[in-house]
Amino acid sequence: MKLGIVSDLHCNIDGLDRALAIMGPIDALLCLGDSIDEYGFSNAVVGRLRALDALTILGNHEEVFLGPAGVRARARADIDRRSLDWLAGQPHRRALQIGGKRILMVHSTPWEPRGSYVQPHSSELERFGEADADIVLYGHTHRQVVRRIGRVLVVNPGSAGDARDPRNGRQLSCAVLDTVTEEATVHDFPVRASP
Repeated sequence: MKLGIVSDLHCNIDGLDRALAIMGPIDALLCLGDSIDEYGFSNAVVGRLRALDALTILGNHEEVFLGPAGVRARARADIDRRSLDWLAGQPHRRALQIGGKRILMVHSTPWEPRGSYVQPHSSELERFGEADADIVLYGHTHRQVVRRIGRVLVVNPGSAGDARDPRNGRQLSCAVLDTVTEEATVHDFPVRASP
């Protein structure tokens, strides 16, 4: 199976749509959290994820928006309530069986307490190899990782919404994972200037 992977969309529908076009035909779309901003909601982004039956998890931005600090933000009249309810019903992590592989989706870390920014050069990345999974997918850092740690393939697609990775010229990015070969390909694409 071919899985399309996006993370950290941060309300950027253009970034999501461009990622979908770049990835081409995929069997499923996975979103690793932060599809919205702390106090901003995108009907377009969440609606697209919902329409595509994307396997989605919550990130730290959803935690703020859906938590006590986001009460006023959630009360906005322009928010599509069905999309908000759908997003609120997503888990913080998913353990999947796809194509005979155990895939763990997390936003930041497989361990608790979650929330650490595990950068590509961090020694903490080695801890991902302890996960009870064949493949661990994570986001949060907006920086790409494709690395095998012991028996575990670790993939961070970077961000399809808010480019911060200096290693790819601060471009947006997404990834495609072939579950049979366990090959992950990261695709970079430029940020479009605002009109």
